[in-house]
Amino acid sequence: MQNSLLTLGHGYTAQALAWRLVPRGWRVMGTIRSADKAPLLAAQGVVPVMWEAGAVREALSSATHLLVSAGPDSEGDPSLRLVKEAVEERARELYWAGYLSTTGVYGDHHGDWVDETTPLAPTTARGEARVAAEAEWGAIPGLPLHVFRLAGIYGPGRGPFAKVRNGTARRIIKPGQVFSRIHVDDIAQVLHASIRRPNPGAVYNVCDDDPAPPQDVLAYAAQLLGLDAPPEVAFDEADLSPMARSFYAENKRVSNARMKDELGVFLKYPDYRVGLRALREAEGS
Repeated sequence: MQNSLLTLGHGYTAQALAWRLVPRGWRVMGTIRSADKAPLLAAQGVVPVMWEAGAVREALSSATHLLVSAGPDSEGDPSLRLVKEAVEERARELYWAGYLSTTGVYGDHHGDWVDETTPLAPTTARGEARVAAEAEWGAIPGLPLHVFRLAGIYGPGRGPFAKVRNGTARRIIKPGQVFSRIHVDDIAQVLHASIRRPNPGAVYNVCDDDPAPPQDVLAYAAQLLGLDAPPEVAFDEADLSPMARSFYAENKRVSNARMKDELGVFLKYPDYRVGLRALREAEGS
């Protein structure tokens, strides 16, 4: 039987996984909310599936693997609202299911380290919604679920270079603040490693080796561009959106030891310096 992956929410991360799987003979199906996106997916070798209950149920009936990358909204998990019954019916026939969560489920730890055994204590509504979604997916009988708690994602088209170039970047200074991050290609290789080595019930933090202050990342991006570092702004004086400010309310270092030990993953981009250099080289001068 041909391996067949259905992604519920075929966004940035799911696309990166598809780029790994399609050349290996996988059939990948990805949901879209607009028919305008269908030609792009088809050009990437992905079968577009409209975000409609009937179409998703039909795709699910032939899937051997399932990736849930659509995040919760104000009403809960959108995938389960749409096709929960179909997932429950198909659960025991799937070889692997993955749910993309966030390290925001751990809340604030004042810069200390957290791992997968750390109690979940989100401090934001987004984090609380993720905890609830993890639990709801985990409660589906027979579903071979793997949870991946992702750090801040960057990669092609999602880096700091544009803001540094156009002068809108600011180095927000909050003493002691660090963030963990992960390159999208490393997320894809972690997911692929888990698919090859399934362990239903497993939870993995997916992040690089170097939690770092955000201002350092911007300064390094400017250095790579041959520009002056963006100006510093004290956190208390920064004009931030409520969402941006909420990110600074949580300060922790996230361990990726389980990810590397259990899945045998060697990160292609173990820290932001390696990742940003690669992005810069890829885009050229």
